[in-house]
Amino acid sequence: MTHRILAASALLLAACGGVQAADITVFGTVAAKSALEQIAPAFEAASGHKVTLHIATTGELKSDIEKGARFDVAFLTAAALDDLAKQGKLDAAGKVAVARSGVGVTVARTAPKPAIGNADDFKRTLLAAKSITYSAQGATGPTMKKIFEQFGITEAMGAKTVIISKITAPQAVAAGQAEMGFTQISEILDSPEAQLAGPLPAEVQVYSTFSAAPSATAGDRAAAQAFVNALAQPAAKAILKARGLEPM
Repeated sequence: MTHRILAASALLLAACGGVQAADITVFGTVAAKSALEQIAPAFEAASGHKVTLHIATTGELKSDIEKGARFDVAFLTAAALDDLAKQGKLDAAGKVAVARSGVGVTVARTAPKPAIGNADDFKRTLLAAKSITYSAQGATGPTMKKIFEQFGITEAMGAKTVIISKITAPQAVAAGQAEMGFTQISEILDSPEAQLAGPLPAEVQVYSTFSAAPSATAGDRAAAQAFVNALAQPAAKAILKARGLEPM
């Protein structure tokens, strides 16, 4: 299946060719890691460009860019891109809205899936959990804090929350650092060591929108824009959807 998707991608992304081959560095949020790892080779095959992926959380990548890190394309949350554009780090005119992703619940691969189908069930599950975790970077932490406030359980959850960095929520759950974790659904699907218990209930779900844009100082502006444009092509959208991201 993957080979068929890549083959189709190469054909459809060929429309992005027509410029001299270049090396481009793409800063991509971890939520899109597996999708980018499929899209990049197809783009290379179609365009002749060489793509180097640098994957980390949006917060980490945004900080690196603000400190002057060299890159050609950034694929981050829309809010982060907008802020970087205001700072003159990105070419706002070349920005493309790519996809959105909701927050999911992750538990160990062999653990039973908790009841999270509606807000009441989710609240009871949170209170019954021995420990929970989410990353210090990114949008999931603030989302969960707002949910705790909405449920009136901030104090109760604070006592059993493990804040992580350098590893993902699924990795922390798999390592036994917490019973339950929260992060982008796409990130959970990319983690074989843990499983997706399900999305947050619709009543409290919050979506993160991801966009891409060329660097204001891209080494090859045409090549950078070609990669950004490729992310909006039908074949790339199919890959994004298969990896838990909803194409825009």
